[in-house]
Amino acid sequence: METPEGTLQNILEQESLKWVFVGGKGGVGKTTCSSILSMLLASVRPSVLIISTDPAHNLSDAFQQRFTKIPSLVNGFTNLFAMEVDPKVENDDITNDEGLDSIVSELSNAIPGVDEAMSFAEMLKLVQTMDYSVIVFDTAPTGHTLRLLQFPAALEKGLAKFMSLKNRFGGLLSQASRLLGFGDDFSEDAVLGRLEGMRDVIQQVNKQFKDPDLTTFVCVCIPEFLSLYETERLVQELAKFEIDSHNIIINQVLFEDEAVESKLLKARMKMQQKYIDQFYMLYDDFNITKLPLLPEEVTGVEALRRFSKHFTTPYKPALTKGSVEELQQRVAELRLQLNAAENELDKLKRGKHRA
Repeated sequence: METPEGTLQNILEQESLKWVFVGGKGGVGKTTCSSILSMLLASVRPSVLIISTDPAHNLSDAFQQRFTKIPSLVNGFTNLFAMEVDPKVENDDITNDEGLDSIVSELSNAIPGVDEAMSFAEMLKLVQTMDYSVIVFDTAPTGHTLRLLQFPAALEKGLAKFMSLKNRFGGLLSQASRLLGFGDDFSEDAVLGRLEGMRDVIQQVNKQFKDPDLTTFVCVCIPEFLSLYETERLVQELAKFEIDSHNIIINQVLFEDEAVESKLLKARMKMQQKYIDQFYMLYDDFNITKLPLLPEEVTGVEALRRFSKHFTTPYKPALTKGSVEELQQRVAELRLQLNAAENELDKLKRGKHRA
């Protein structure tokens, strides 16, 4: 089946983009793709920030450079910054006030995900004070990413829960906090103010996330059943959250034109092609970019840079099956094997003579 070849050129050309999410199932190469995408964006934008929200934090491995929760300049660049954020918030990241810490931890126990929501709100607040022209998110596997998109709802729940506590206990919270020596910082109004401030930030950003001129989501997958299933789930959820998504990267592809002799690889190619055809059928209005499976890992700025050409130009196998070049290479390989066999034979003969 003849399928059109897509690239990620459309993302580089969309100058209005402010937020680019890269997500998908675990182990499909999201970090490599988001790192390369941020590098390509750095070549056409004044300043780029890449943020890892994956607890595994593979960003440091991809660039072979240690990153923290403070944006650092990526080696070899003047306008590309990276940071790694732990979505599980530490209480001292929210506030140094012990009273507020305890109510925040109470809230996080009451509403699953509210601690992540608040951590995310704090991080977005920080990011918004900086002047980056585009921000790339290297997200955690699909489930976490979908939770991240549900954060505004989690904060709403948190506020509702707190309001019900406030109404039920009246001024008891304030009296108790004063008795314990927390002062007015632990009043209902202080906690409510902090939560509402975060909700405002997250709602403002959420509005931007739903604007296709400002935000897009790139789905990364591999040509296998589970990855196809997960991508379909992700695309459906993104549509539900009204988040634009029109790019899919199919990673680790074995190309049929590749000169391959192995029966195992040929069987794998056949299986992959079945799923690739399904991807094109399901997402006929998407930009689909196919990336080759490589014999080595893509780590370090130089390796990422070399691999980046496949993001803007469709991959073409170096040797096409049945071509003159492929026959020449096979003849050269056979000659090398023949020479090696002759040398081995000579050694055996010499060994016999000595005996």
